[in-house]
Amino acid sequence: MSPPSLCAATCSTPLRAAPPPLLRFRRPASSVSAARATAPSVSDDLVLRIAEQLEDSAASSPLLDPLRSASALSLLSTPWPTRRSNEAFRFTDISYLRSLPISLPTQTPGLAPPPSPDAESYILFSDGLLVSASGAHVAALADLPPGIARERAAAAVAASAGFSHRDIFYDFNAVGASDVAVVYVPEGAKMADDPVHIMFGYSSSDGASMMMSNPRVLVIAEKGAEVAIVEEHFGIGEEAGGYYWANPVVDIIVEEGARVVHSYVQRQSSAAAHTKWTTVQQNTSSTYEFVEVSTGGRLNRHNLHIQQLGPETVTELSTFHLTSQNKQIHDLHSRLILDYPGGYSRQLHKLIACGAGNGIFDGNIQVNRYAQQTDAGQQTKCLLLSPKAVVNVKPNLQIIADNVKCTHGAAISGDLDPNELFYFQARGVDVKTATDALLFSFGAQVINRITFKPVEQKALAQLKELLTLSRQNN
Repeated sequence: MSPPSLCAATCSTPLRAAPPPLLRFRRPASSVSAARATAPSVSDDLVLRIAEQLEDSAASSPLLDPLRSASALSLLSTPWPTRRSNEAFRFTDISYLRSLPISLPTQTPGLAPPPSPDAESYILFSDGLLVSASGAHVAALADLPPGIARERAAAAVAASAGFSHRDIFYDFNAVGASDVAVVYVPEGAKMADDPVHIMFGYSSSDGASMMMSNPRVLVIAEKGAEVAIVEEHFGIGEEAGGYYWANPVVDIIVEEGARVVHSYVQRQSSAAAHTKWTTVQQNTSSTYEFVEVSTGGRLNRHNLHIQQLGPETVTELSTFHLTSQNKQIHDLHSRLILDYPGGYSRQLHKLIACGAGNGIFDGNIQVNRYAQQTDAGQQTKCLLLSPKAVVNVKPNLQIIADNVKCTHGAAISGDLDPNELFYFQARGVDVKTATDALLFSFGAQVINRITFKPVEQKALAQLKELLTLSRQNN
């Protein structure tokens, strides 16, 4: 017998009038002086101004208020990160986010549900607003009926208020998210062959401001469950090259013996900013497989945080970034924390940097004292196709346990392997065709791991198009 559905029909997020929020950033002058005495001051007023806008736009929700309140308090004492003041942003220049005033989307979504979606289960966001959620195990948090799914989702959202590795972008999302799309897979349910397609569409503002969106998703795979998640982020409208700021957060809980296959494709407009958080909690004997393909955006930063909560976990991470335009920034900051024995992990990061593009990879794997018999491997491979391209990579293992098998390595090259080129030429293939084939296969190694074929094919086609354009420009 199949598990009961969360929502039999399409669920959409209702729009509600906004009562006064729990915590106000606009405080009386007397309380301002008192607050300054107990909390560090921010470097400028930009953080508070953005927080005020987000707070005013979000409708009150008893399920979200604890998270919002915790992040609001954090923002009161969080300075805007710069390359000089914050080590995590040492190689990542986010000043682009300050180039235009911030605006927020209206309450009218600019994207309608697809008439014939590629997957039976799907979630659709338009400018951060939840337009629809359809499928047996998919619903908006506000629309979940009373029961175990609602209780588990509410508890997970409340617990995320205590996330200690948060940064300014995580807090902005928590304050500004209007609802949470929930994928709840009951114990023993198998959905790996029927993926949940999560589509995030973003539109630009009038050009005088940068529209900011804060969509949020929660995935819970209960004991022994299996689910495939496919994220797709893209610009919409006739001019998909407009200015906007996407700031999504995806929280994933993988319970004992469960398996989550997670594909994430980011193909934002060339002028967009994309700052994303993905947090994962893995329990005993669980499996998490992650594939990322990021080619869009003027500024792209992804924080990937994975916490092991039990022994015998399997974690496989594959990432491909392509900077195909001048001054484009792609940044992956990943952290895998292993606290229990018998964990297995593999991480592959690949990057092609063209023009004056900038690629950053900071991959941290912590193997703590009780994580004995851990088998962890990490590798990054980068190709620089232009003298002006820059790559900063920092693969690192922090090992305290003494009975482990851990390896890591980094390879950065300005040229393709001459032996591989010779192999093609010896078989009558000219240098240009051979170069195109090798560059395409460099990225396709990761893209081919996307299990959802419609998205995989789109990513491969875009890779071929961007490589062709970048070679013409160079």
